[in-house]
Amino acid sequence: MRFVDAHIHLSDSQYSDRTSEILAVAKQTGVVALLANSMDLETSKLSLKIAKEHQGLVYAALGIHPWSSNHFAPCELEQTKDFISENGACKGKVVAVGEIGLDPQYAKRKEQKEQQVTIFNEMIRLAEQLALPVIVHSRWSAQKILGILPSYRLRGVLWHWLSCPLELLPRIVERGDYVSEGPPVAYSDRIQEVIRDMPLERLLTETDGPVRYYGPFKDKPTTPALIPEIVKAISEVKKAEEPFVAEQILHNFAHLFDVRL
Repeated sequence: MRFVDAHIHLSDSQYSDRTSEILAVAKQTGVVALLANSMDLETSKLSLKIAKEHQGLVYAALGIHPWSSNHFAPCELEQTKDFISENGACKGKVVAVGEIGLDPQYAKRKEQKEQQVTIFNEMIRLAEQLALPVIVHSRWSAQKILGILPSYRLRGVLWHWLSCPLELLPRIVERGDYVSEGPPVAYSDRIQEVIRDMPLERLLTETDGPVRYYGPFKDKPTTPALIPEIVKAISEVKKAEEPFVAEQILHNFAHLFDVRL
């Protein structure tokens, strides 16, 4: 079976001295594609560097995470936009704008909330111009994001680690968006409900490494080598054969990010 990790932060400092080792183990496990997501300008640069060094295995998503929006001055926003614009046409390397989105946990004050929304809109507008899909962070903000997205014509949307109210899922499905889930599918009732209600044709797998998890993943380092266990858990929820689920998820990744696997 072949697997994909549609959301990992390979540019994170926790991976910095063992990226090659992690990727080697990923390949041995059957992982054939990883999407390195970014948080700001520096991690966007590093994500692209890793994608260039491991072409055909690692792809890059460049963008500004809502956590980073509090630290951004206007000049830094423009510098990041310029970098993404200059490299967004890097075929086979840059395949998305991400990780972008909204998160009230990182925006307590009014001006912080406004800054988040401004940066999110700037990132979406850039993705629209570059004809790239977006990777959306939507913790406690899915409803608000669903109100923003229709203003843009996007190539595709991937809702990363989606845990929104189930009544919003039909709108996400109707839009033709994708959802990626990770290790919590093995132990979280809420995530299992999302998996149950999402069409398999719109699902992807992720680790969101280096985030750590509970359940059967407690005390385990988060690497792409966990993906087969995630596919197994999805198969159990969907009551489908693992090879069938793995192949469909692989197809979903290739279609959304316009890559050949």
